[in-house]
Amino acid sequence: MSSSPLPRSIHKFMTARRYSPRTIKSNQYWIKYYINFNHIKHPKELDGIAIKQFIIYLAVNRSISIATQAVALNALIFLYKNIIN
Repeated sequence: MSSSPLPRSIHKFMTARRYSPRTIKSNQYWIKYYINFNHIKHPKELDGIAIKQFIIYLAVNRSISIATQAVALNALIFLYKNIIN
């Protein structure tokens, strides 16, 4: 994921604000997973429905816990709020 400009900008933004390395790695993981889930579409092309479908997929198809779903959702909120605006 580090070859694309988006992951580099996420890493740069989070490092400058002194996020922990684990938080950076976690956010990058969930953002990459979200992009791959949506067939490699850039997040700018996606909307709230895509986020909802992703979280539902995690809950239903992957049986991911509510706490982990919250981590994934927070990574996406971070992406749209801080990186994409």
